[in-house]
Amino acid sequence: MLDEIKRRRTFAIISHPDAGKTTLTEKLLLFGGQIQVAGAVKSNKIKKTATSDWMEIEKQRGISVTTSVMEFDYRDFKVNILDTPGHQDFAEDTFRTLTAVDSVIIVVDGAKGVEAQTRKLMEVCRMRNTPVIVFINKMDREGRDPFDLLDEIEAELQIKVRPLSWPIEQGLRFKGVYNIYEGKLDLYQPSKQVVTEKVEIDIDSEELEHNIGEQLAEKLRMDLELVDGVYPEFDVNDYLKAEIAPVFFGSALNNFGVQELLDCFVEIAPSPRPVQAEERVVNPEDEKFTGFIFKITANIDPNHRSCVAFCKVCSGKFVRNAPYKHVRHGKTMRFSSPTQFMAQKKSTIDEAYPGDIIGLPDTGNFKIGDTLTEGEELHFKGLPSFSPEMFKYIENADPMKTKQLNKGIDQLMDEGVAQLFVNQFNGRKIIGTVGQLQFEVIQYRLLNEYNAACRWEPLSLYKACWIESDNAEELEAFKKRKYQFMAKDREGRDVFLADSNYVLQMAQMDFKSIKFHFTSEF
Repeated sequence: MLDEIKRRRTFAIISHPDAGKTTLTEKLLLFGGQIQVAGAVKSNKIKKTATSDWMEIEKQRGISVTTSVMEFDYRDFKVNILDTPGHQDFAEDTFRTLTAVDSVIIVVDGAKGVEAQTRKLMEVCRMRNTPVIVFINKMDREGRDPFDLLDEIEAELQIKVRPLSWPIEQGLRFKGVYNIYEGKLDLYQPSKQVVTEKVEIDIDSEELEHNIGEQLAEKLRMDLELVDGVYPEFDVNDYLKAEIAPVFFGSALNNFGVQELLDCFVEIAPSPRPVQAEERVVNPEDEKFTGFIFKITANIDPNHRSCVAFCKVCSGKFVRNAPYKHVRHGKTMRFSSPTQFMAQKKSTIDEAYPGDIIGLPDTGNFKIGDTLTEGEELHFKGLPSFSPEMFKYIENADPMKTKQLNKGIDQLMDEGVAQLFVNQFNGRKIIGTVGQLQFEVIQYRLLNEYNAACRWEPLSLYKACWIESDNAEELEAFKKRKYQFMAKDREGRDVFLADSNYVLQMAQMDFKSIKFHFTSEF
């Protein structure tokens, strides 16, 4: 069991949209022997999209809308990749994913540097002390000076960096990367299919001039001297404590610098770490099985209306058909077909170890944040829903399809795509999201996956917040006064829909004993 735990590497890839995160995922899978041809091929006959973007809307728009889970074996390690959406409208999905991983790879565009979305996600990593590796992508295009990029990463992400590889020129003059971690020179040949060769070179010998020319050899030696002078020596323990971020350079599209990243990653990345539950700290070495649901996906297979709940194994060994306790319902469940994922393709497994992510068939039993154990009462925390900022009434556009629409809304809300509130004043359904794009995705998926047409009606609100109070009289008085703006969420909790910041502040001042919460976990 200990050996199995030490082999596991579970990580998420995060970045701003367009930094090349999905391309990097593709190439990592290529080294795991999972795909034969990588990269998007555009011709009249062949249309291939990224393996991790399997939803119809993802293929059309070329963006990731939901986190996909992929696992493969590499050398002696078992690697689980979670490819997250980069678009800020789906940040909540990414935040939840970060609770289920042990380390993170951040992809930064070599020309644009650190962008807003990356900054936000890094804050979550910092809160959870997750170790981070940075991959600076698109070195085959003209970009910024490597030292400037490193300074920006240190300033913006508030973490010390240490380059473990160094680029030789960039853009059209890009010659390759010197791998500081292994002490080898990787020469660049632009090719989407072939992995480039490595040359073992003593940096002070004349062989370097022979390979890259005199001027570049001189510049490389000076750069490396500067790197050693400016940045601290790399210490794996500092990385595991999330105090320092190793940096790699490369070009994911041309398959360059990716294998070096993967080789170093499996060696230094943490195996599954202890997880904090409300009752105690759960160690991966514990004998009894525990796990939590961090994501639910509907319709992975469009032929079946099935939901899959993704469970992260935290401790013990998960065995197929063994009885496990569903803590929220207090009932025992058996799983006859737990699966492991390669984006949309899945295979049934008999056992899983800490660090693994397994798919459990869900018939409406699970919600995000649920715990499974061998009988112990445990609650994992840190999977909140945030207060939405955009609201619309959802209306049925085809009265013949009411049943399909209701089922679709229920399943999509279980996924955590958005939040559903029912207005107490007029009984209408309100969908709350973090960004505009989510409305389009919901409408598209309802039509495509459930054959139910919906239409949106505008609603001008500032924020939704959950309210609670120990003073029952004051709570009743508040509800009566704000009757038009009261709603219930799916759990039946009271939600106050404030139509402006001023109204919200006045309510907080007038009703001192009512607590206003901006996340659903309280």
